[in-house]
Amino acid sequence: MHSYDGLDARLTTETLVGRPKQNDSETFGRRMAALRTAAGYTQRSLAAELGISQRMVAYYESQSERPPSHLLPALAQAFRISVDQLLGMEPISPRKKPTNVQLMRKLQQVEKLPPRARNAVLEHIDALLSKHSGSGSR
Repeated sequence: MHSYDGLDARLTTETLVGRPKQNDSETFGRRMAALRTAAGYTQRSLAAELGISQRMVAYYESQSERPPSHLLPALAQAFRISVDQLLGMEPISPRKKPTNVQLMRKLQQVEKLPPRARNAVLEHIDALLSKHSGSGSR
């Protein structure tokens, strides 16, 4: 094994490709399935978010030990983690799970709207919040 400035080839390969599996059950597909479930996506809803078929999501989760490199940025964004976390190179810090996953999904869709439409939605939300805030303010 050759060394590169004090690093052995194994470490260099791990850095470039991602850390090796820690056990036989940890594959990219299993990690992707767990992240998808934790984020509140179905295979179908994640596929729609990524612009691929549900069958491809199922394939990546069940048959694939190698991540689809062209989808890594979109997957990381959908799961709201970094690509390094998605690949298992960095730990994922636990986050409080939203109580209403459907509402969170809708808010994520609102974020993608053009500014004018997004502002209109925010005005409606503000009006509803104002209307339904504590009765002591009237």
